[in-house]
Amino acid sequence: MAVACTYFLGTAYEDIACVTVPDPRIQYLALDCVNALSSDTTTRGHTPSWTCSTGNRPGRLLAWTAGFRPKVEYTHYVVGAPAARERLAAG
Repeated sequence: MAVACTYFLGTAYEDIACVTVPDPRIQYLALDCVNALSSDTTTRGHTPSWTCSTGNRPGRLLAWTAGFRPKVEYTHYVVGAPAARERLAAG
């Protein structure tokens, strides 16, 4: 399964996101979804964009294969430790 959607809609750019389930039988479905949404984005008068971290190799490969090229590299800074979440027991 693969789903592509608009992650952020600005006045000129439309940032695209894609969620996939790893399955060799549908390895090109994500690319097809991203290409279709990019085409639709262009038709609506926006420029498709793709944002992902430098460590997201699958996301970067998908973006590159779909025709996106890096414009700016960024680093994500965090302060403190992430809060621990307890799982609620069912019942």
